[in-house]
Amino acid sequence: MAFGLCKSLNLAFLGLLILHVSSSVSETAPNYSFMHQATAAPKVAYYDYVIIGGGTAGCPLAATLSQNYSVLLLERGGSPYGNPNITNLSSFGVALSDLSPTSPSQRFVSEDGVINARARVLGGGSCLNAGFYTRASPDYVSDVGWEGRLVNESYRWVEKKVAFMPPVREWQSAVRDGLLEAGITPYNGFTYDHMYGTKIGGSTFNSSGQRHTAADLLEYANPSGLTVLLHATVHRILFRHKGSVKLRASSVVFRDALGVRHKAILKKGSMNEIIVSAGALGSPQLLMLSGIGPAQHLKDHNISVILDQPMVGRGMSDNPMNAVFVPSPVPVEVSLIQIVGITPFGSYIEAASGENFAASVPSHDYGMFSPKIGQLSTVPPKQRTPEAIADAIAAMSKLEQPAFQGGFILEKIMGPLSSGDLFLRTLSPDDNPSVTFNYFKNPEDLQRCVNGIKVIESIIESKPFAKFRLDSLSWKILLNMSASAPVNLLPKHTNASISLEQFCKDSVMTIWHYHGGCQVGRVVDQNYKVFGVNNLRIVDGSTFYYSPGTNPQATVMMLGRYMGVKISRERLARKNSKKSK
Repeated sequence: MAFGLCKSLNLAFLGLLILHVSSSVSETAPNYSFMHQATAAPKVAYYDYVIIGGGTAGCPLAATLSQNYSVLLLERGGSPYGNPNITNLSSFGVALSDLSPTSPSQRFVSEDGVINARARVLGGGSCLNAGFYTRASPDYVSDVGWEGRLVNESYRWVEKKVAFMPPVREWQSAVRDGLLEAGITPYNGFTYDHMYGTKIGGSTFNSSGQRHTAADLLEYANPSGLTVLLHATVHRILFRHKGSVKLRASSVVFRDALGVRHKAILKKGSMNEIIVSAGALGSPQLLMLSGIGPAQHLKDHNISVILDQPMVGRGMSDNPMNAVFVPSPVPVEVSLIQIVGITPFGSYIEAASGENFAASVPSHDYGMFSPKIGQLSTVPPKQRTPEAIADAIAAMSKLEQPAFQGGFILEKIMGPLSSGDLFLRTLSPDDNPSVTFNYFKNPEDLQRCVNGIKVIESIIESKPFAKFRLDSLSWKILLNMSASAPVNLLPKHTNASISLEQFCKDSVMTIWHYHGGCQVGRVVDQNYKVFGVNNLRIVDGSTFYYSPGTNPQATVMMLGRYMGVKISRERLARKNSKKSK
């Protein structure tokens, strides 16, 4: 009885320590004394935890574990601080359209022909996305098997640093009222919670339009317990195998920006771990490069098979997005995702508007419509020759301003039910793997899209939205305009408005919510430990079967914090157990 009480008090004390110790020693972004270029790192160093990937999950995980242990956080990209294309709401899309080698965004095209992006920056996708912040539903939390109380505590821990109530202006208000007129009720006001109906969600952009990211969660870190290395590309995880003892992850090999090789080794201790938080593309890719994956595929790439694990790279899903661009007769505010309609049929309705999509027309910088780099360019990616770009700019310069002002109303589906696979292309961790998402392969996904598009039509034709609607552009014209835009590499069909199913297929885009590849029950257990290997976990969206809520970033950040606390509790419980024997 006394021991049980002592154990409970120790666990409670650990929780308080994790929650409050950072208040006296924490540092403020961007002035992190523990953040360095990997070129300054020693050739060999030892840590309790090595976390691979300083993204949406890796940053909160590292901050939490650093309170009591020595932690190395390895990020292949640079710092988000000082980059206005990341920080400023008005510059949204510029970083995503930057194709340079130093870009915080690395473009890839799935085998489905959909243009996509993966983060290459401290803070991960939270530095690039549209900033919407919303929690997973209670049913999602229950189905996954997370502890509800700790989940809520972890969300609040995140929200203190990065979540805000957005200022809702005219365009977003019209979308909100149009959703209500379309029957997406009730109106739930401002809330982080996932609830059927129409609501104002949170934003990682503050009232001044400045983005806050997962990198800001490092303000919670214990500076003496954490080392963050930038431009540190991990090439493989190394393992030890003594006799019949199960495989054990022991160290990590990474290279700095100059190509110099470094090694991070786990200190002695049975509970020290390597934790992979490299995202839905990076985590399965790194496991394969390290010899864990489908044996024949690894052999085809001359990779020594450490562990035949056929489920690595399986279950890759991306929530398909379809959008209708609505030119406006009047100027509209710059806004990203603020309002969401959560329908009972599995479709989420959102909107974005303003100059961030068209940028400065007089300077021939057309933002996301840019013929050079824009995801919504009128010049398909494979046809962007200097001549084609010049012709497109000349044609676009003749268009009147209303052609560029307006915004998008989009729908994306929950789940999804469709999934595909990921495979290696090369042996370089810098190269994108091959990934197929099989958008709309499951007919239920397609029906959800169709139902969502019908709601968009109702919004555009609603009374609250009349101010932003050009009477000369009918619903069919708007659909065909959107369907004909080369937003992907798929073949187009004329008059796609006749069939909403065809419109969904022809105009499919990503909203960067892809997940899977290292799923719970397939590659990792309920505690995110990799099957067949000791001292190795995966904590990120690659473990998900379905995307949580209407935007996963809140839940991925929560998961980093949640697992940091869980791991710390495990260690204390083990320590107390040994003392009692």
